[in-house]
Amino acid sequence: MEILQVKHIHKIYGEKENEVHALRDVTFSVKIGEFIAIVGTSGSGKSTLLNLIGGLDTPTQGQIIIRGHNIAALRRKELTIFRRRNIGFVFQNYSLMPVLNIYDNVALPVTFDKGKHVDHDYICELLKGLGIWDKRKRFPNELSGGQQQRTALARALANKPALILADEPTGNLDTSTTVEVMGLLKESSRRYNQTILMVTHNEALAQACDRIIRIEDGQINCAKGGETI
Repeated sequence: MEILQVKHIHKIYGEKENEVHALRDVTFSVKIGEFIAIVGTSGSGKSTLLNLIGGLDTPTQGQIIIRGHNIAALRRKELTIFRRRNIGFVFQNYSLMPVLNIYDNVALPVTFDKGKHVDHDYICELLKGLGIWDKRKRFPNELSGGQQQRTALARALANKPALILADEPTGNLDTSTTVEVMGLLKESSRRYNQTILMVTHNEALAQACDRIIRIEDGQINCAKGGETI
């Protein structure tokens, strides 16, 4: 079953002679539970694509359908609620709240959603599964980079989202921690039936995913390997 459909997406920044075509007619679909790598050179459009899928930006043309909802057509408030309940984000810089301890950082997406109560047993399960339960009362600046990235992953999973978007999640990590975090992402995908789209420039990491989508000059390129549909 497909969880995500990207249909003929175009993204243009600027106007007239200042127009920049960041994405051109991008189309692909993703099935539930897939772990997909999005690769491309710097400026190819991969991060723009991830931002559009995450509802952080709006396409100039085309549709992005997640769980049957065309998110480009949602009003701002509707999109905010939909994104909070269906999409988890893992960023390269972790984006943790420095004034909150690790437990509260992880629970934050749930507490934002006023209609939901925090499932403390689930948060506990996440923290123990990711090996940071003993760090739950610490603050982000007291943790290593790998521990902060584990916290960011736990936070992304806290709302049990259908889709996780990871933008260069291992970019600031050393080799051994990168391998560890990739293992955690794959385990999360399997254990919680999460669908993951990961932007990366690391070919070795991409090869470890279920499928590779390659983008060059804003377009999907099948020529260098990596099935796209």
